[in-house]
Amino acid sequence: MRMKYTISLVFIVALVIIEKENNIISRVSDKLTPKQTPQTPLQPSNSASASALGLLKFNGSSFTTLSKLDPVFTLMKRRLENYTEQRSEVIGSAGNRKHILLLATTRTGSSFVGEFFNQQGDNMFYLFEPLWHVERSLTLESGGTNATAAARAYREVLQGLFLCDFTPLESFIDPLPVDHVTSALFRRESSSSLCEESVCSPFVKKVFERYHCRTRKCGPLNLTTASESCQQKEHRAIKSVRVRQLETLRPLAEDPRLDIKFIQLVRDPRAVLASRMVAFSAKYNNWKKWAVDGDVPIDDDEVRKLKGNCDNIRLSAEVGLRQPSWLRRRYMLVRYEDIARFPMRKAAEMYKFTGIPFTPQVKDWVLKNTQASNEASGVYSTQKNSSEQVEKWRFGIPYKLAQVVQRVCGPTMKLFGYKFVNSEAMLTDKSISLIEEKIFIQNFS
Repeated sequence: MRMKYTISLVFIVALVIIEKENNIISRVSDKLTPKQTPQTPLQPSNSASASALGLLKFNGSSFTTLSKLDPVFTLMKRRLENYTEQRSEVIGSAGNRKHILLLATTRTGSSFVGEFFNQQGDNMFYLFEPLWHVERSLTLESGGTNATAAARAYREVLQGLFLCDFTPLESFIDPLPVDHVTSALFRRESSSSLCEESVCSPFVKKVFERYHCRTRKCGPLNLTTASESCQQKEHRAIKSVRVRQLETLRPLAEDPRLDIKFIQLVRDPRAVLASRMVAFSAKYNNWKKWAVDGDVPIDDDEVRKLKGNCDNIRLSAEVGLRQPSWLRRRYMLVRYEDIARFPMRKAAEMYKFTGIPFTPQVKDWVLKNTQASNEASGVYSTQKNSSEQVEKWRFGIPYKLAQVVQRVCGPTMKLFGYKFVNSEAMLTDKSISLIEEKIFIQNFS
């Protein structure tokens, strides 16, 4: 009778420990506990089961004797052991999974560089600018966004997507998906993963999808199916030009479910302005006016916005280059100019940094798409004659605008190794390089 009472007590203590640890973990951080959604089933805590199993193994000889006398005890012990082994196998299989976040601003070549990962093939789940929906939803009437609210929303959506959960993103898609199905996902066709056969639903004739797949005829995107496809991929990569401060993404680096690598892509801000004046012509009317006549008012909102962008880029890079503990071996800075001049070498370095094999498929794409003809090198094209792109901007921006950029973005230019020009002649003299040969911290091990 006493022996059976002892066994029952052990059961109760084991269950109490499991429940108690689960409650503690839940209170410590909601971010460390996956949310149960139609796309991501809730995963039980491994540490709780391990503690209970450890209790059962305590004083092993006594428990062995007891277990022989009680088949229920033996069954419980076996189930706990099996569960722990299965959880270890799951954790081990996901141990090599990498999560890559390519951070940039518009007109820095991020679409082109993002293709380095989009072209990886069957083992990569790549998403192109999913935060476009978040920014659009949070944009105020003034045209700006609440920085704090946007940063939090960006982080939570990115976290969900890296875990193959599209639920956080769905609430920002307009119109809202119906039963997790949408025809409005921004630039769906720019993600090979979202146009694969396994994700391609039957084509619906009367449904208009602006960003439809080009490789095959697909119906509206089923985000549940996309989530399932994502879970089957070995690695996940996301490209975004919307995150303003790297520091706001620290929780992603500290999330034990993720092995995240940040690649920050930068470009000479004078080249960025020249490119934006062409690509976003209507939004840069003031700059075009200043280029033709009159002085540039340094206190104008457009100039302040340029300075703010440069400051954000620099501050993020300074954090990354300092290599704080949460970013150690997780941050890489890459200049677009270096990629344009040495595309194969820089692509190999990025893959080495991420710990993902640099496949022949990616090498072939890089080779073919860095020697494009003039006809193929459009404003939004990912095909570039890369060596020509480095210098092209110097003939598309007046010297006085270059001076303004140098004045408000000086610290940023100095950090990234971009040389100042002091005359119109120097600006357009291609024999004078405006790029310092500079090596940024590279810690791949």
